[in-house]
Amino acid sequence: MTYLNGEGPYSLNARARLLGRHLDIKRLGHLESLAINPLAVLIGEQGRAVLFRSGAVVLFNVDDGQTAAFIAELAPFIKDPLAQPEAEDLSILVDPGRTEGLERERLVLADADPARLQVVADILGKSVLLADQEARVALAFDRIEPLAEQMRRYGRGVNSADTLIRHIGEALAIQQAMVGRGEIGDKPEVIWERPDLERLFLSLEAEYEIRERQLALERKLALIHETAVTLLDLLQSKRSLRVEWYIVILIVIEIVLSLYELFGRGTGH
Repeated sequence: MTYLNGEGPYSLNARARLLGRHLDIKRLGHLESLAINPLAVLIGEQGRAVLFRSGAVVLFNVDDGQTAAFIAELAPFIKDPLAQPEAEDLSILVDPGRTEGLERERLVLADADPARLQVVADILGKSVLLADQEARVALAFDRIEPLAEQMRRYGRGVNSADTLIRHIGEALAIQQAMVGRGEIGDKPEVIWERPDLERLFLSLEAEYEIRERQLALERKLALIHETAVTLLDLLQSKRSLRVEWYIVILIVIEIVLSLYELFGRGTGH
C-alpha cells in the first residue's frame, strides 16, 4: 500500500461509489475524522475516505478488502441503498515537482493533504450522483413520452391523476437530490479556506462536465414537470367539464319532474 505524503512521487487510486439516496453523516461520530465539510476519515493506517450526505463515498488508497468492510460498516446509515452502486475510479500521481491537473487519464497532485483529497472527492462524488440522476431521468422520460404522444395523437391524456402526480414527485425528488443533498452547483467549503485549490477544483469540474450535466438534467426535469402538469390540468379540466354536465343533467331532470308534476296535476283536475 502506498504511504500518503511519503517521499518522492507515488501513485494511488480514488474510488467513488454512490451507495444510496442519503448517508446520515451525523451518526458517524465513531469514525476517526481528519477533516469536516465534507467529512474525511481514516481507514486503516493509510487509507482515506470522504463521505457525503448524497450517499456518495470516495475512497483513497484503500484496497478491495478494506473497501468492502468499510461499505458494510456504513450500511446501517444508508437510506434507500442502491442495488447497483454508481462507480467512478481515478488514478492519481502525487508528485510535488509537477504541475497539478489532469494528464492523460490520471490526475497529478502536488501532495495528498486532506484538503486536496476533499476537492477531488467533491468532484467524483458529484459525478457518480449525476450519473445516477441521469439514469433516473432517462427512465422518467421513457414513462412520460407515451403520455405526451397520446395527447398529440388523440387530443387526450391519461385518466389517472395518481400517475401524473408520481411523475411530478419523481422530478422534484431528483432536483432535491442534486440541489439539496448533492449541492451540485456549489463549491466545497474547503475552497473558501484554501483558495489556492480553486484552480484544481475548476479543472476537475470542467473535465467531468459537472455544470453541463447539471444544466442538461435541469432542462429535462423541467420538460418532464411541464408535461406532467399540462396533462394533469387537462385531466382536471375534463373532470370539471364532466361535473358541469352532470349538474346540467340534474337540473334538466329536476325541471322535467317539476313540469310533469305540474301538468300531471292539471290533467288530474
